[in-house]
Amino acid sequence: MPSPQLHRRSIDSAAATTLEQSGISPLFSRLYASRGIARAEDASFKLSLLPAPSQMKGIDVVVERLIVAIEKQEQMLIVADYDADGATACAIGLRGLRRMGAKIGYIVPNRFEYGYGLTPEIVALAAKENPRVIVTVDNGIASVDGVAAARALGIDVIVTDHHLPGDTLPDTPTIVNPNQPGCAFPSKALAGCGVMFYVLLALRARLRERGVYSNETQPDLNDLLDLLALGTVADVVPLDALNRRLVEAGLRRIREGKAQAGIKALFEVAKRDLAKATTYEFGFILGPRINAAGRLDDISLGIECLTTDDPERALEIATQLDQLNRERRSIESGMRDEADLMIRAEITPEQKSIVVMDGTWHQGVVGIVAGRLRETYHRPSIVFAPGEGTELKGSGRSIPGFHLRDALDLVSKRHPQLMRKFGGHAMAAGLTITNADFAPFARAFEAVAAELLTPELLEQRIESDGSFDANAFDFETAASLHNHVWGQAFPPPLFDDVFSVLDSRIVALKHTKLRLKRDGRMYDAIRFNCVEPPPQQLRAAYKLSLSEWNGAQRVELIVEHWWDASADT
Repeated sequence: MPSPQLHRRSIDSAAATTLEQSGISPLFSRLYASRGIARAEDASFKLSLLPAPSQMKGIDVVVERLIVAIEKQEQMLIVADYDADGATACAIGLRGLRRMGAKIGYIVPNRFEYGYGLTPEIVALAAKENPRVIVTVDNGIASVDGVAAARALGIDVIVTDHHLPGDTLPDTPTIVNPNQPGCAFPSKALAGCGVMFYVLLALRARLRERGVYSNETQPDLNDLLDLLALGTVADVVPLDALNRRLVEAGLRRIREGKAQAGIKALFEVAKRDLAKATTYEFGFILGPRINAAGRLDDISLGIECLTTDDPERALEIATQLDQLNRERRSIESGMRDEADLMIRAEITPEQKSIVVMDGTWHQGVVGIVAGRLRETYHRPSIVFAPGEGTELKGSGRSIPGFHLRDALDLVSKRHPQLMRKFGGHAMAAGLTITNADFAPFARAFEAVAAELLTPELLEQRIESDGSFDANAFDFETAASLHNHVWGQAFPPPLFDDVFSVLDSRIVALKHTKLRLKRDGRMYDAIRFNCVEPPPQQLRAAYKLSLSEWNGAQRVELIVEHWWDASADT
């Protein structure tokens, strides 16, 4: 693949000036302005700035149905998705609704037996628990048949979801989803756990109005914020102003030692410090361990970890999740190596997409492998593994500018028989086809990709925030950057500058440690997973990071990429 091109983010200078005049530092004003923030209010983490739950379509009807269920002590059952968002949404729902008097349990059907969403088969399984109400979390908006099956059995269904709806909504009056038609809620980026949290806020407010609680006696929902932060970051939803506030509040509780027992246990098995928690831990440490349960075993293990208040039990489960994650990494590594061999043998420069399959692959890991291929080849990537009978289960990951679910919808309209089902959003999607349709699907998807992808979208870009002021290079600034809320659609700062290489060496057989010099100042740096010799004069795209050695923290540069800069000087 060609070397990625370096581009500097454009900065709205007027916005940067406004932010700086409001008291925000010049560095953060510049970073915010290049990420679409124009007002100091949008950079604030005050929870009082959260939009009101009443702005969400359908939430009043849902709350009234929940109150009836609580008053009559009707049995309710949460049906959760099998990833970290589904697990945290389920844990939030269980904890919050039980505090308000609900009689509620949960079920997470095995993904390999029952598939995704509230299917009629899952309804039949849930019916054995004799629920009067099913509450979906992080799924349900596309479950037209499942909702119909439930209502035919006399079971009401409350749908709480955030995924994009299909052409037809489920036939139930109780739907909360900021992405459903006609919903005026200002944020469309809430994760499933965020939607469930908002339902709890609305329910508590209505119970206050009815005199069930006062401000002093109402259940405290703040201790659910760590779960909410984890699910939001792990689901890779855009970190808009609303999600940044929720995530920051959850991080603050964790750093203060107020995390749930399960969160503390996950930090412990990963040997991470609660007091130094960042969004990185959510996305790359805790999230994968929760997801590993759903990918290889049963997400109920992850839900139990997040709902138990027993520290010993939490640690026991977290240890099991850690082992499952190790197993997942091993499976993923083998699949990725095999996929790379296929692609290198077959891909051409003209090819706009990647679609691969192997009869020995594990369907629980296809999404991760698709993401790795997307990162390596900068192409929309779909990976298939065997499902039930002649079925293939696929998971896809996309690149910016190519809406994956819309692309699959276009394939479906042109070739109605190719996909048995599909769903997802802009950057990720899942689908089911038959083994016989693999080659026709690959051709159809490539045709859509070739039609929609421009050369500009296919150019692998590294976006930089420009040069970093060497005078601001200190521990306090690095710590501020390190501890800030960064994530999807709000990327962590990446700077670029020209350095002289004073020394370089390979460590752990696969990383390059560097000693760099710029304007008379020395810098320690590392580039992970790279052993190619650096040029003597290089332009580096880098992040500031805090590293720890023998209990002491220091500032280090993490180099994402470098280019020969001998011609620049």
